[in-house]
Amino acid sequence: MAASDGHGAARDALAATRRHQSPQLALVYGMNGSGAIEMRGEGARLLLSDGRGALDFGSYAVTLLGQRHPAVLAAVRDELDAMPVSTRVLANRTTAELARRLAAWGDAERLTKVWLGLNGCDAVEAALKLARLATGRSRVLAIEGAYHGKSLGALAATSNARYRRGLEPLLGGVIHIPADTAAIPAAFAAGGADGGVAAVLFEPVQGEGGVLPLEPAFLRALADAAHAHGAFVIADEIQTGLRRCGPRLVSTEAGVRPDAVLLGKALGGGVQPLSAVLATPELYAPLTADPFAHTTTFSGHPLGAAAGLAALTAVEELAPRGAVLERLLADGLARIAGRHPGLVTRVRGRGLLWGVEFGTPAAAGDVLMELGRKGLVVSPCLGRPEVLRLLPPLVASDEEAEEALAILDSVCAAVPDEFRSADAP
Repeated sequence: MAASDGHGAARDALAATRRHQSPQLALVYGMNGSGAIEMRGEGARLLLSDGRGALDFGSYAVTLLGQRHPAVLAAVRDELDAMPVSTRVLANRTTAELARRLAAWGDAERLTKVWLGLNGCDAVEAALKLARLATGRSRVLAIEGAYHGKSLGALAATSNARYRRGLEPLLGGVIHIPADTAAIPAAFAAGGADGGVAAVLFEPVQGEGGVLPLEPAFLRALADAAHAHGAFVIADEIQTGLRRCGPRLVSTEAGVRPDAVLLGKALGGGVQPLSAVLATPELYAPLTADPFAHTTTFSGHPLGAAAGLAALTAVEELAPRGAVLERLLADGLARIAGRHPGLVTRVRGRGLLWGVEFGTPAAAGDVLMELGRKGLVVSPCLGRPEVLRLLPPLVASDEEAEEALAILDSVCAAVPDEFRSADAP
């Protein structure tokens, strides 16, 4: 594409966004891309409309396999030629095979039932409905700082007041507790003898909440208390699962025995929207009794199922690569934090999920925009705007990881002095 064509495409796209979606969204897009838009992806890289390239270390954790992974594309193309949409009154071989693979992929002894959706909110909503139906109870315990989505049901479990304001009352009975073992007994005692709790819901690492890992000891204590009170344990691994953080599932590695694990984001291989609930027969019982108790038109969509099958295979093949990239990132980000102590206050993460915390949201915002201009795409944190997330794909090379770190280092070095003060705006 000629540069003039690219500039025209960007101008038209931003104008349409401004008019038909939101002027603020168009402004943010324009600032992040210096007036350019994304045009094509390949592996860890993007091509922008002005001819520049950029590294994709963001995409909100969707592109774990990078842009346009060839095996995922091939699987979707094959399905497109065979059965691109299901009748929903006949069984579909690709959808059934994905359910079988997912049941064998996680805790194959316990999580033998599968419900399929399109995004994380779908999975959260389904799991909460199942827990309430299976127990006959209404209370749900979530964690302070949690992010589980913005649909009305999932939003009740999301603790960020910014997205709840003006929409309350939300789904009743959701209580947020601190990630402190000492807070667990009182949370259950408040509901009477059995706690009245249908489920506890948690992210092993709070992604949108600032890349905050929850202590395994706390998670085990919470799960043990839930099971002792007859409640279900739901692990939201929509961002952390599928080896984003190293293991297949962070929750089971931590010694927790969840009754449901929620997957999404990377499950569609960066090509199709796809999510899943992996559940025990006990939690899934309402759907066993009545499979139409919770349905969506595109649940188990064949193109998404094909993408998911290819993604599961590719993730396992690339898993050793994740350990190499984790070491590069851990060492490199530690060096950057050491070189910019007045700006970077903390670095934390595991696997291919890392948070860089700045002294103020203003500093993080300045860095975010400059990174985009310099050719590195990262993701901000909705619940902690002072934190930026680095979410590199498994297909990134050592050189691309070092390039990303070098861009971050150079941008940090150029941050104006006014953003390095705790009193910055």
